[in-house]
Amino acid sequence: MLRRLVAACLLFLTCALMAQAQDRTVQDVLQEHAEVIVKSSRKTIAPAIEALAGSGLPAAQDVLQAWQSKDMWQRQSDGLFFKAEKRDSKTYELFDFTTGQSVGTVEKSDLKQLKPNSGIRAMIGAALVQFQLNDPDPERRRAAILAIQRDGEASHLAPLRESIAQEPDPDIKALKEVTERLLTISYDTDEAARVTAINGFKGALSLEARAALNPVLTTKTVYAEDLPDTANVKRELRAGSRDLSASEGYALMIAAGALEPQPSPDARKSALEAHIKDGMVGGVPVAALNTQEARDRAYVALAREGVVPPFDPSFSIEDAVTGVRFAEVYAEPSKAVTDAAEVVLSSINRAVGLNQMFDLTLDGLSLASIYFLAAIGLAITFGVMGVINMAHGEFIMMGAYTGYVVQQIVPDYTVSIILAIPLAFAVTFVAGVAMERLIIRWLYNRPLETLLATFGVSIALQQLAKNIFGTQARPLTSPGWLDGALSINDVVSISYIRIAIFVLALVFLGVFLFIMKKTRLGLETRAVTQNPRMAASMGINPDKVNMLTFGLGSGIAGVAGVAIGLYAKVTSELGSDYIVQSFMTVVVGGVGNIWGTLLGATMIGFLQKGIEWFNPSNTLAAQTYMIVFIIIFIQFRPKGIIALKGRAAGD
Repeated sequence: MLRRLVAACLLFLTCALMAQAQDRTVQDVLQEHAEVIVKSSRKTIAPAIEALAGSGLPAAQDVLQAWQSKDMWQRQSDGLFFKAEKRDSKTYELFDFTTGQSVGTVEKSDLKQLKPNSGIRAMIGAALVQFQLNDPDPERRRAAILAIQRDGEASHLAPLRESIAQEPDPDIKALKEVTERLLTISYDTDEAARVTAINGFKGALSLEARAALNPVLTTKTVYAEDLPDTANVKRELRAGSRDLSASEGYALMIAAGALEPQPSPDARKSALEAHIKDGMVGGVPVAALNTQEARDRAYVALAREGVVPPFDPSFSIEDAVTGVRFAEVYAEPSKAVTDAAEVVLSSINRAVGLNQMFDLTLDGLSLASIYFLAAIGLAITFGVMGVINMAHGEFIMMGAYTGYVVQQIVPDYTVSIILAIPLAFAVTFVAGVAMERLIIRWLYNRPLETLLATFGVSIALQQLAKNIFGTQARPLTSPGWLDGALSINDVVSISYIRIAIFVLALVFLGVFLFIMKKTRLGLETRAVTQNPRMAASMGINPDKVNMLTFGLGSGIAGVAGVAIGLYAKVTSELGSDYIVQSFMTVVVGGVGNIWGTLLGATMIGFLQKGIEWFNPSNTLAAQTYMIVFIIIFIQFRPKGIIALKGRAAGD
């Protein structure tokens, strides 16, 4: 009976405590710690912040945020805390933290604003982390984690670990786990936990991992004769070697108090001048101080008298540091941690190097696709007709300006680009046919005159573009779906525009092969290329084929201009930036051969990117080296990678 009575009393007491806890408000917590909150001392405020953060009350986060932003006020008449909004110069409206409802207005004289200093605000911010990490909004949770990665503290580690188990989003959970390892490396006191966290980044590519590991491996060079056995030594050094000069070792010994500094020649000279008395210095006549030995003897005499710092004339920095122990010591005291960090950072550097090579490969392919687009039209005209068309770059420029004009008429960038590609082909096709009919047809088999004539056309077209569009660069805007870049990881990425240009180059390769292999124009073009006289005897009109072929090459240049204009500045000089590379691509690949042009563009693209990788600060030098290499290449293979037989090869 007594047991039942005791059990009933305990049950009643438990229910009463639960009811009391349920009725507990954030105002109750604030009142319990009102004195320290108002006092705002960093030394005593921690219990109040912890009580609010651990209360489990829905309004606790709002209170902490208001407190941190200096938006919490205490009503002097009863000591209660509220948020307040200014109504006029003397009146404020108060709002309850729990309900968010207005509780009336009071005079400013009855309010005290809480203004926590930066230290207390930092403590409140650390307490708010647990709320942000468990916020119902996944984007807020993600933002909180990224903020911790940028500016993490030791106080963030515990709430972060607690939030991982209950994280429902797998991507955010993975992000939390990575962030937890980063904080563990920097702030955890458990050596085993830090080593485990470090090993978790083996082969990783993230910048955050490298940023966390590099401070662990920070070292400094010290005088090591009295170095404690507990020091975490990376390696021992010898003064006078490549890693530590004799003068650096000498300075370390002086800093450690192991050696008295020797006065410099200037200091000794000043000391001698200051102690001249009756024409004597240290027992030596001033007139006799005409040699270094005499000056040293006088200074040593003064040093014996104790009036100047001691000096040893036979002193040598090299002799002083010979046989002395120096060492490079980790700032991190744990050898297990630094050993793990060294291994993992080496694996990261290897992975980064491999991915940088992959990224360089993508850059090379991207540049090769641009050069291929720019050169494919030139390969047709140069290969089939043997015409050195110096105005080819201006056809590229015309295509880019055509795209710009279309965008001024059609504001939808996707539709305008779709319209600009065939229209640019049409415009430059007509321009190419016109130039062939008016100029080129009269200059066949006269390469020097053709070069000069097309160079004059090039200058005229550039000036015409300046007169129409001005000298200012015009924007050719890509559609929104081409904005940004495809990021494979923290090292490898490629812009969507370059991917689109690569795809366009493949499309035009396929179109060109189809025209040359499957159409009558292609058949006639190949016949004229191989033997124009025989083709004419078979009923083919070489003059017409030349006209259409030149127009086709010019039209493809126009399409290339639209593609290039999406990422390059559209100016009257746009074509001149690519004419040299286009000719190099055609010549290196093999005149008149589309596969040779493709290989030439690939070789030049990779070569230029490779040279730029070795000398990234000077792209002009990279182009110069590339041209020198190509000149040497042509000396050994004058007909290019794939030589074409027929008229284009000079047969």
